[in-house]
Amino acid sequence: MSDDYGYDYEDDSPYGVDGSEGDDGASASRVGGRGPEVTFAALPPAHGRGFATSWWGRAWLQALEDTALDGQQLKQGRQLARKGGVGAVSVRPGRITAMVRDRDGTAYRSDVLLQQLGAGAWDRFLDMAVDRAGHIAALLDREMPPHLVEDAAGAGVELLPGIGDLEPECTCGAWDHCPHSGALCYQVARLLDEDPFVLLLMRGREERRLLDELQVRSAARAVRLGDGEEGEATGDAERDNRGVPAGEAFAAAGILPPLPAPPSAPDTPGLGPSLDTETPPAPGIDPAALEVLAADSAVRAHRMLLDALAPGHEEQPLAVELTPQQDAVRLAADARPDARIGARLAAGSGRPSADLDAAVRAWRYGGVAALAVLDEEWAPDPEDLGRARARLGEAWEAGERPAMRASGRARWTVAGADLQLRFDRDGRWWPYRKERGRWVPAGPADDDPAGALAGVEDGAADGASGAGVAV
Repeated sequence: MSDDYGYDYEDDSPYGVDGSEGDDGASASRVGGRGPEVTFAALPPAHGRGFATSWWGRAWLQALEDTALDGQQLKQGRQLARKGGVGAVSVRPGRITAMVRDRDGTAYRSDVLLQQLGAGAWDRFLDMAVDRAGHIAALLDREMPPHLVEDAAGAGVELLPGIGDLEPECTCGAWDHCPHSGALCYQVARLLDEDPFVLLLMRGREERRLLDELQVRSAARAVRLGDGEEGEATGDAERDNRGVPAGEAFAAAGILPPLPAPPSAPDTPGLGPSLDTETPPAPGIDPAALEVLAADSAVRAHRMLLDALAPGHEEQPLAVELTPQQDAVRLAADARPDARIGARLAAGSGRPSADLDAAVRAWRYGGVAALAVLDEEWAPDPEDLGRARARLGEAWEAGERPAMRASGRARWTVAGADLQLRFDRDGRWWPYRKERGRWVPAGPADDDPAGALAGVEDGAADGASGAGVAV
């Protein structure tokens, strides 16, 4: 069957309404043989604004973006919606429909299906809403407060869609969300901003029917309270206000079920958001830099989760808080940014751009400790210096020791080779190599100076051998 827009409807319960009764046992009202339906006129182009300002509108888009497999398709859909390519939007239980015009002017009929709530779910939602008058008032004000959605979820009713809940159908033949279904969803987010009843209609209840049922249940509840339940309800409220006696709570501690096992960690960090939109950024905002920070946050959160789930985590010392300069080096090492962002990180680290590469190498070899070895030249006390000299003398077999000369208070350079050992405050040795006239980290620390040099000597010129170590 076709309507004035040329839509051919094929209702498949529970998406849309077929000719039989719905799963709630009540026959839906009909408009041209379909369920209750509201058609919204085409919205003007959305230049210079987002597609959702309300939290529930953003949750709708989050479900779309989490479901779609191809972010590029969604980007094209966002552009189509922004330029006014979405026609009138028809909303009815389980389905939204619109004609979407592609860039070349070709029109496609696009549908997005959403599971309707069943009879039991609606009963629980209505009972919950009647018990909390503020929820009804919020809906009448065209608001959907978070606690309404939370209370509904507590009653086993999921109002907002989640991953995989928005099922696309389009005459372009795509099996996943295409630009046309994406454009439709972005446009519907604008409708949801203005009226959350649009979502409730998709879930299976039109506004008038929903309000009538709430009114009937509210009246029945008032009658029950008047017949003697008022005292009981008041008593329950008073008990809630008093809380639970401490002795009762302590006695119940032994019968509480054990905590569930922690969830398994994902294999990889989550993907950061794409800020590549058609809207110019606000002055002083660098979208590329924000994308780097968002991606870095995902990597750090994943690393922290893995650490927290590792055995013995509770016995590990707290991580050292980084200075802004150290964190700039860490971010450059982890994020591997482009040259422009790298220049900003170099400035944040207090280093010339040419020195940031050496700092990044140090960080990758040993974090804060390696960075300190790069930046600081410390003076060991005579006892530490004596141990270091003795360790250098014992590290090689006779006849195999390279000649070394002291190059600083805790640094020894291999004679005839661009190699150096640096001794840190914890008694470890760090290898360095001279590149383009400057010393750069060449490997991780080692308790053995010979072991520290072993990994870098293959790539450097052979050092001269001597009978001893010149220290």
